[in-house]
Amino acid sequence: MRRYIGPGELVDDPFTSAADLAPVLLPDRLVPGGSARPELRVRSGRMSLPAAPAEPGIVFRATGLDLVRDGQLLLDQVSVTISAGEHWALLGPNGAGKSTLVQIMATYAYPTRGNADLLGHRLGRVNVFSLRPQIGHVSPNHRVDPQRTVREVVLTGVTGTIQLVPRRETNAAELARAAELTELMGLTGRADMAWQVLSQGERSRALIARALMAQPRLLLLDEPAAGLDVAGREQLLASVDELRERQPDLATVLVTHHLEELPASTSHALLLRGGRILAAGTVGYVITSERVSACFGHPLAITRQAGRWAAVSVTG
Repeated sequence: MRRYIGPGELVDDPFTSAADLAPVLLPDRLVPGGSARPELRVRSGRMSLPAAPAEPGIVFRATGLDLVRDGQLLLDQVSVTISAGEHWALLGPNGAGKSTLVQIMATYAYPTRGNADLLGHRLGRVNVFSLRPQIGHVSPNHRVDPQRTVREVVLTGVTGTIQLVPRRETNAAELARAAELTELMGLTGRADMAWQVLSQGERSRALIARALMAQPRLLLLDEPAAGLDVAGREQLLASVDELRERQPDLATVLVTHHLEELPASTSHALLLRGGRILAAGTVGYVITSERVSACFGHPLAITRQAGRWAAVSVTG
């Protein structure tokens, strides 16, 4: 696309898209892209293709990150580092900023202030379209053609599209990987079933398989157990535990409101309230009655049995 660089000046920038030119919040207006006018702040220069990351073990790092949207401070001085092989729970009440932080991790939002480094590259200075194949993102809002089979939905993860790409031939390696991931998610017997007849739990597991087709380094699970019954939840969490065991270098972030929806393999946790981090670190440090009660603004007693957590209200 063509990008504005100063009064009357446009340049062709093959690495920049409209999505990359996230505007910088200014006192009274938003201005896209770079500008030579002294009163405007420039987010970054020319977008570049990513080179090898400086710290290959670091998957995501936020430093003093703020995000302002429509005049509201949604994230406030968020700082956290996620490394390969770590499995994070992102917990907090409604409106805490959990999904907003995940949008930044998925490269669909940019910080207003502070820095976000993803897979070793600074957001705002890299072509995000080259990063997205390395990020698996499972969202409850993902659209699927109801006539597509489980196998077809999983195969769309190769191209990152909603539909299979016309006239593109699926090769044997892709079919084999789709079959492997379908088996991992416990869906082998449902591979030829249409989306419209699947249960909500089966759909959630199929979308995880789809997100894994491109062999990402980071997997984002935004409330994957929402709307599931107990059996569906337990099948989903068992599949996530097995996935983490089979792919030890994969980093994962799971967003939820409920401690009961955390897999036993969860290694780290982050508590968000009002856009601010209350605690972040290993699960043993973060998930305590005192800290979770402060996060949700309600007295809770936290217990753990067989690697799983539960929360009950404290009365009296």
